[in-house]
Amino acid sequence: MSTPAEPAQTGPGLFAVLRRFRPYMRGHVLALCGAVCALILSTFMRLAEPWPLKFVIDAVVPVPDAQATAATRIDPMLLLALCAGGLLLAVLLRAAFHYIATVVFAGVGNRMLARVRADLFRHLQSLSIGFHAKSRTGDLTIRLVSDVGMLKDALVTAAMPLLANVLIFGGMIGVMLWLDWRLALVALAPLPVLWVLSHLLTVRIRKVSRTQRKRQGALAATSSEVLAGIASVQTLGLEEHTNKAFSGANEKEMREGVKGARLTAGLERSVDVLAGLGLVGVLFYGTLQVLDARITPGDLLIFVSYLKHTYRPVRGYAKYAARLAKALAAAERVVDLLDQDDAVRDRPGARPAPADLHGSLTFENVHFAHQDGARVFDGLDLTVSEGERVAVIGPSGAGKSTLAALALRLHDVEEGRITLGGTDIRDLTLQSLRATVAFVPQEPLIMSRTIRDNLTLGLDRDPSEDELEDAARRAVLHDFIASLPDGYDTHLAERGATLSGGQRQRLSLARAFLRRTPVLILDEPTTGLDRESAASVIAAIDSVSEGRTTLLITHDLSLAARCDRVATISGGSVAETGNASSLRAAGGWLAAAEAC
Repeated sequence: MSTPAEPAQTGPGLFAVLRRFRPYMRGHVLALCGAVCALILSTFMRLAEPWPLKFVIDAVVPVPDAQATAATRIDPMLLLALCAGGLLLAVLLRAAFHYIATVVFAGVGNRMLARVRADLFRHLQSLSIGFHAKSRTGDLTIRLVSDVGMLKDALVTAAMPLLANVLIFGGMIGVMLWLDWRLALVALAPLPVLWVLSHLLTVRIRKVSRTQRKRQGALAATSSEVLAGIASVQTLGLEEHTNKAFSGANEKEMREGVKGARLTAGLERSVDVLAGLGLVGVLFYGTLQVLDARITPGDLLIFVSYLKHTYRPVRGYAKYAARLAKALAAAERVVDLLDQDDAVRDRPGARPAPADLHGSLTFENVHFAHQDGARVFDGLDLTVSEGERVAVIGPSGAGKSTLAALALRLHDVEEGRITLGGTDIRDLTLQSLRATVAFVPQEPLIMSRTIRDNLTLGLDRDPSEDELEDAARRAVLHDFIASLPDGYDTHLAERGATLSGGQRQRLSLARAFLRRTPVLILDEPTTGLDRESAASVIAAIDSVSEGRTTLLITHDLSLAARCDRVATISGGSVAETGNASSLRAAGGWLAAAEAC
């Protein structure tokens, strides 16, 4: 299966895409049937439109007695009035039926694809950290927003008109064959050539559209990476380098767009030429038929009118070929993402964690490797007793952060188990497990909302003002918040850009305190902070972790030494464990690291 970062060149195809989206049609079948019926009635009105004019022409132009009809014997003024009224009625009914069909198709399409987007977003959030680590955020965003949006656009502005034209196409061919099959064959002679040509060009257009959507995903990924790290780009003087990277991706996308436009224009003009040839054949052969009294002048008018509309489905297909090809490419990318399935899920029989769940957090004979095959743990054993604070240290790449991810079931162990209070965490539902653990990541999640909203993010209750203030005081953050004009109702910028690194980390610690969970996990809480900010964060950690089973992942040896116990991870297991003093005396990794 292809990864989102590098989608396959050939997607699942139209019918596979339709099958994948079929469940989203449930609940809309009656509405769709009504829309199709309205479209069929609109088609009948379209087929009826030229007939009033035929009757008028046949009444005005003399015809042999053998071809005379009841219409030709009616008083000319009465016939004119009837035909004018009939034409007006046909036009009004066609407009009304087409309006109904368009509105219903648009409503159903928007509802269906809103569900697709919601399910896709939910699915993205369920996929493993390993999946997101190898994916590009910009490309995933393009799939979620732009690709689904393109499907909505194509369904309303392209698919429905094409369906209408196909119905008209079939109806008009049937009527022409009924009027005069010889003339009908002359009119339709270019169609086989047109079918072959459109098939060949459409395959090429679809291939180009797939490539173009891939280029657009790469373009979005490049731009999002640069804008997310704009401060580093500017301070390192990388503007010219990033401009070149963006321009290269932009140039590739532009070339694919031009190629698709050229192919689409070629198909449209081919349709026009072949439709013109069909019209020439009808005019020539049809006039001879009229002169031989085989058909009436009104019949020839019907043929000419129908011929104009007969080629409209193919012309419409040519017009919308690029849009439909892009929509199919977008649908394939959406389906590819929906079919990714490496999510960590509740296993059968999982139960909610009891409200009073407490106890030690234990890693027993844990084996784990990343998706690329890189081994991390081979039989790791570690216990964090209830209420104990254990710091995990070790060289970069030893798996310290992976340990936290396993405890939160962002990954599952290959062998061994992790228990909380003696219960295998896989026997607990994911939601209840993560509600039992407060996690403070290295990069805190700060939303573009108020400080109050960010403090209560993920909280299943409304804390009182006293609780909020107590949490902020413990996180050494209250005085700063109180100094702001709007206090706790101050709106924060995206990703907390208006806060310092230490303030963001202390806000995350205050949030963790509010959750009142028995287990606290911190991942590199002081990384990148200056001494003053780090001191404030350490004070906050001491307060927030008091009485809680705490696992602290850190490179800061002075912070590690403040914990009850220190465990060094190296070579896929715990190499040493004990308090800071005993490890220094033993002369192991901690002693060597402090000496450096």
